[in-house]
Amino acid sequence: MRSPEDRFAALFERTHRPLLAYAVRRVADPADAADVVAEAFLVAWRRLDDVPGGDDARPWMFGVARRVLANHHRGERRRHALADRLREELPRVVAPPDTGDGTVAEAMRRLPEDDREVLRLVAWEDLAREEIAVALGVSRAMVRVRLHRARTRLLRAMAEIEGAGVAPRRGLPAGRVADGWASARPGLEEGR
Repeated sequence: MRSPEDRFAALFERTHRPLLAYAVRRVADPADAADVVAEAFLVAWRRLDDVPGGDDARPWMFGVARRVLANHHRGERRRHALADRLREELPRVVAPPDTGDGTVAEAMRRLPEDDREVLRLVAWEDLAREEIAVALGVSRAMVRVRLHRARTRLLRAMAEIEGAGVAPRRGLPAGRVADGWASARPGLEEGR
């Protein structure tokens, strides 16, 4: 008697190309077809004892692929319905806070994306350092360092834009970026 691995390998060899062609013709993205076929073979592996022998294995695998494909299409419809609902809610979502004059907005655009993100998490999303650490997958100490560097770069960029060449101000209250633009929740940020 052949091992389960050998039986599965033989089933895969006989059916994977026809199943992939079947799936490619029924989905918009070829990558989705690969996912459908992979899922069909996962089902086949789990139910290997139910797979008919000989020539009956191929139509059985098409049946599995058809059900996987139906699940895929249901998932797509759910995702589209959710996206439609979210699009309907967009007009009611609060816009990001006004950054004041164009200097702050332009300075933010000049910053690296990591700096912009940490500043936005503080200013727009009102997250504390502990929460930012979780969101970014880094330590709280790393958030403190990144936030300090981002604030410094932002102030430097603002000074360059204004042509003043003024160095960043020291002693800003914790959780703030020049003139209160990035105020955090009171009590959640400790002083430097």
